[in-house]
Order: sequence, then structure tokens, then C-alpha cells
Amino acid sequence: MTEPTSSRRPRPVLRAVGAIVAFYLLGFLLSALLLLPFAPLLARGATPTELAEHPTVVFALGQGVVLLLCFGAATWLVGVRALRLGAADLRWRTPLPWVQGLGVGLVLGFLPAAVAMTMGVFTAGAGWSHDGGSLGAWLSQVTKTVLILAPAALAEELMFRGLPMVVVARVIGRGRAIVLLSVLFALAHLTNPNVTSAGIGNIALAGIFLSLAFFSAGGMWTAFGAHLGWNATLAALAAPVSGLPFDIPYIDYHMGGPAWLTGGAFGPEGGLLATGVLAAAAVLVARWNGKEPT
Repeated sequence: MTEPTSSRRPRPVLRAVGAIVAFYLLGFLLSALLLLPFAPLLARGATPTELAEHPTVVFALGQGVVLLLCFGAATWLVGVRALRLGAADLRWRTPLPWVQGLGVGLVLGFLPAAVAMTMGVFTAGAGWSHDGGSLGAWLSQVTKTVLILAPAALAEELMFRGLPMVVVARVIGRGRAIVLLSVLFALAHLTNPNVTSAGIGNIALAGIFLSLAFFSAGGMWTAFGAHLGWNATLAALAAPVSGLPFDIPYIDYHMGGPAWLTGGAFGPEGGLLATGVLAAAAVLVARWNGKEPT
């Protein structure tokens, strides 16, 4: 007599749970082992509270690089070595060449961010003013800021898309996996400065948008590009990114109001304008996914 189907179902679920737990434990353990010895050097005298609200350049870059290296190692150990997943399974190799996938992602991130901020100008009294710096100083600082944001963006894609998304999607389906990991992605930002419930909701929506980009023809490269494009655009245009301010010369951005519309101190991600553009971006990528091989 064969066993009931239900008695065989828990095995892939338990294996998936074990893989995810091992992935996060390994990633965070390796990160702690690398960060703790150098924490005083990276902090440069700043307290944990000060770093949370205004991370230094060295700390932000160091943290992003360490998380990228450690979760990259966890992906290789758990995904490649233990689960035998290849580059195509983890969506590093997709129908679009990586350069094209990255470029599409950057555009997908840039446009919604720029639109949300511009809409604030016409609907909520937001705007830019000159703060005394030079255009050359702005270009230099924006370049440095992008280089700081890039490792952190790719690390977050490894942590919340990448291996976890692939493993969970195989067990419960793409739709449920996208929602589950997007909620987890949003909860990871609960301690950000000036966080609001609207901001957390928009980050969850951004997680859905990035997950759809991950399952697009550009795979991880498009998701990474969209993540970096969104963050870099907000920072380059002198707005806070998920509550974190960036010191950008030449221009200042004034959020306008009310805060529920523009995002207030949390930045555009905390406002209803961002909700609209992120939802539109998610729909756009979903439609693209329906037309292209993924």
C-alpha cells in the first residue's frame, strides 16, 4: 500500500525551512565575526544610536561590503553546494545578458523615484533649492554615494530575493513567496530613523516590485539595478532613503506636505505618492514578465 500524499508533503517544506534557517544563520554569523573586530574602527567614535540615524561613510560602506561577502558565501554554501542550485536556478543567468538586465533595472528604479519626487513638486509644495555647493562637488559626492549604496543594495537582494526567494517559491509558489519575503524585507527596516507605518507598507510594496524584477528576464541583475536605481536617485536628488539622510552638496530637497503624501522625514518612501509609483512599476514589470521568457 502506498503512503498518503499528505505524509510525503512535509519533506520539501522541512528541507526548505532548514535551508533558509541555515542561510540566514550562516550569513549573520559570518557578518558578526567580520564586523565586530572592526566595529570601533568603522564607527570612528560614533555611538550605535548615532550610526543608526547618521551612518558614517566608512561604516555604511564596510557594512554593505561585509553583508555582501557573507551572504554571497552563504548562497554558495547552502544554495550551490548543499542544494545543488546553479546560476540559472538562482537567476544570475537569464535570457537577458547581465549588462542589459542591469541597465533595465537601473531605469526601472530611477523612473519611479524621480516621478515620485517630481509629483511632490506639483502636488505638495516640494522642491529643490541651491545650498551653495558646486555642480562638480555634486557629481563627485553622487558618485561616492552610488559606490556606497551598491554593495548594500546587492546584499539586500541576496538576503531577500536570491536563494530565499528561489527556495520558498519552489515550495509554496511564486506569489506567496513574493508576499512573504516582501513582508520580511519591510520588517527589516523597522528600526530605520523616522520610520512610519506608511513607510513600512511602501517598503513591502517595493519588495514586491523588486521580486517581480527578480523573476523577470533580467533576473538578479534587474532586481539589483532597480534597487540601486531607486536608492541612488533619491540620494542624488537630496532626499532621505528609507529615513537615512545623505549629505549631498549643491542642492537641497524640501519634502513639502502633508507628510502622508510626500513621506516627510522618512523620505519619499513614506508617502502616498511613492505608493502610486511603486504600484505602477510593479504592474509594469508584471506585464513584462507575462510577455518575456523568465
